[in-house]
Amino acid sequence: MPHDHADAPHALLPSDPALRVKTLETVLARKGLIDPAALDEIIDIYQNRIGPSNGARVVARAWSDPVFKEQLLADADPVLAGLDYYGRQGEHMVVVENTPLQHNMVVCTLCSCYPWPLLGIPPGWYKSDAYRARAVREPRKVLSDFGVTLPEGTSVRVWDSTAEVRYLVLPMRPEGTEGLSEDALTELVSRDSMIGMDIPKVFA
Repeated sequence: MPHDHADAPHALLPSDPALRVKTLETVLARKGLIDPAALDEIIDIYQNRIGPSNGARVVARAWSDPVFKEQLLADADPVLAGLDYYGRQGEHMVVVENTPLQHNMVVCTLCSCYPWPLLGIPPGWYKSDAYRARAVREPRKVLSDFGVTLPEGTSVRVWDSTAEVRYLVLPMRPEGTEGLSEDALTELVSRDSMIGMDIPKVFA
């Protein structure tokens, strides 16, 4: 299946990638090819204003509204479009539900396909060669590295995100949250839990 940026072996750059990015940005700005202010605005939108908050709101609503959850799992695209969570890097979404019997995790084995409108900018580890390789070969060990230990009876399914299909994990709702509002539930949902690398928890 086709991937975005399939020619991108830059997931693990040599020394100091931040410096390389800044240098490239400076060169492009001096040549008039990019507007630094516009670039900062785009980064701010995805990193701070979108971030993972859109996805967290979707998860919280699915936890609270059984009809919404059923529609989301059946055909996510129209449901997300109805919430204005769509656009480039957010096309062809599939939502997969964690259950006591199956835990889902997402990887892009060739590059870094990722649902930007829901989760914002992908984390560095998601784009790394190590994660992309190990998530497929040894998913339980990778989960353990993230502090996630699953019960023996829970299987792990790894979904390969591509330019054609991107995935959002619907984590299990934590026990003891029955009386919480959607806003309160949203606060329990981390970005990593929507990739399958964390489990929402209630902290006393």
